[in-house]
Amino acid sequence: MTYSVSLGATYLGDGRCRFHLWAPLAESVAVQIVAPEERLEPLTRKERGYFQGEVAGVVPGSLYYYLLDGQQLPDPASRYQPRGVHGPSQVVDAKAFSWSDRCWPGPKGKDLIFYELHVGTFTPEGTFEAIIAHLDDLRTLGVTAIELMPVAQFPGSRNWGYDGVFPFAVQNSYGGPEGLRRLVDTCHRYGLAVFLDVVYNHLGPEGNYLAKFGPYFTDRYRTPWGQALNFDGPGSDEVRRFFIENALYWLTEFHLDGLRLDAIHAIMDKSALPFLEELAAAVKLQAERLDRRVYIVAESDLNDPRVIRPQELGGYGLDAQWCDDFHHALHALLTGERNGYYRDFGTLGNLARAFREGYVYTGQYSAYRQRRHGRRPHPCKGNQFVVFTQNHDQVGNRARGERLSTLVPFVKLKLAAAVVLLSPFVPLLFMGEEYGETAPFQYFTSHSDPRLIAAVRRGRREEFAGHNWTGEVPDPQDEATFRRSRLNHGLSLQGQHRVLWEFYQQLIQLRRELPALTELNLENMEVITCEEDLVLFVRRWSRDSEVGIIFSFSNTATAPTLPLPAGHWRKRLDAAEERWLGDGSTIPALLVSQGKMQVPLTPGACLLFERIKEAQAD
Repeated sequence: MTYSVSLGATYLGDGRCRFHLWAPLAESVAVQIVAPEERLEPLTRKERGYFQGEVAGVVPGSLYYYLLDGQQLPDPASRYQPRGVHGPSQVVDAKAFSWSDRCWPGPKGKDLIFYELHVGTFTPEGTFEAIIAHLDDLRTLGVTAIELMPVAQFPGSRNWGYDGVFPFAVQNSYGGPEGLRRLVDTCHRYGLAVFLDVVYNHLGPEGNYLAKFGPYFTDRYRTPWGQALNFDGPGSDEVRRFFIENALYWLTEFHLDGLRLDAIHAIMDKSALPFLEELAAAVKLQAERLDRRVYIVAESDLNDPRVIRPQELGGYGLDAQWCDDFHHALHALLTGERNGYYRDFGTLGNLARAFREGYVYTGQYSAYRQRRHGRRPHPCKGNQFVVFTQNHDQVGNRARGERLSTLVPFVKLKLAAAVVLLSPFVPLLFMGEEYGETAPFQYFTSHSDPRLIAAVRRGRREEFAGHNWTGEVPDPQDEATFRRSRLNHGLSLQGQHRVLWEFYQQLIQLRRELPALTELNLENMEVITCEEDLVLFVRRWSRDSEVGIIFSFSNTATAPTLPLPAGHWRKRLDAAEERWLGDGSTIPALLVSQGKMQVPLTPGACLLFERIKEAQAD
């Protein structure tokens, strides 16, 4: 099936606008123009419950509702809700913006380094426009793509974005569609890709009018957030069309480079052609039409390789997935936490397994789940996994939203950064982690329904019961919770925060400079654990390059004997050096190995050696 972007109000020029709506539950549908002047225009019923009509005298900026059998409702495919989720929809001219990125090809997958940010808390202004002033810093740091948390219209002005109810409408308090287009265009001029987090597993509760138009939801499944979307029941073809058009809309009309699909494990679909597979195929076809690289990255806790397996091999064909196992293995080692899902992790072997395969659980018994979990992801490539020490979930879904910078000492922050950025996977940084931001990232809302507000407060308290975290859970509705979560960019210029920023920059530079790190090949890698010393030794190589990486998770000095291949090795990184606020390095700039070597390590040591070719050594 071939898809285009046709739902909603499409401005055709010359004061003409086409309205296209799926409303199979309605007998009659009309467009009610409410500004600049009021008028009523009936739409014609088409096949399969669609209504359509071309209306003259409608210009960009016009406000409208649909009247379904006399009931006034905003457009489910609204491009803009300037007065919020309960207000009228606005006609937008998608062709009015003057793009300057015509030759932008999109990034190569192996070059991606993500920087996840929340528009509302990244700056004091909380807008797309305010982000632009920080793009040069991000480029200098070395990231190649910013990933925006959801920007679909949500109730009020404070929200993570996962309560969005108008999937096509860009949040009004962030700057609307014009603001997002300007941000993307500017990012491309800086050489930065832009990905967007989209939510196709549920809609938020307030302002959610979809069920009044058609069978968008099903009672056959439930998600943690309520009714599941209908991707495999009666009427599901049109529901699929709605969300696939939404994906194409972001890529086509906003020039986005990719999408991050939220929690695909909550997309319930038993059809022979799964929605995710159909979505991936439609996006791939659109990328070919646009003649640029476009990616779809999934969030999934299934440890199911079908998510990223090519369609010709029976998979969904998504390009990559977030790798929670890698995070959990690393976090448990760094912090010693063992509550909740961390009870399944905490050994050096867990992290070694994550390095080798992406997943830790590939069919073993999970104590947390009380069943076997996962499947071996073979054959897969390193660029099919996105890894991180922090993200909005792993920080924000702690009871008080503490960042890693407040949980572990500075030496372990450096170690955590190195593990992620020197891994054979695609790294993701969460806004502020590069300089050790200390402000929490807490869960916040600005709902207007008192019953919903009470339910959200109660739900947050119940959610953390299994983690045994102490203290009061911050009130999501309190504006102070939102304000506490804003970044303080000024920290990046001070003391150890500045040093940490420079350490991240150095790691990214090494990742780009050394071919052994650039090629995300899981075959050309050896991972060895020294359990007694809590040391992980990773050797990676390519045709022209070889590196040895040492990570120590010990809190005491150790001296493991490591299988460093015979030859000359130049030290390229040592986190213990004084320039990185370490206690001083004990490792010489050049090592000569006979095949094994005892290496004295300080607590939390991180070292990178590059093998010198024999001609260079002489």
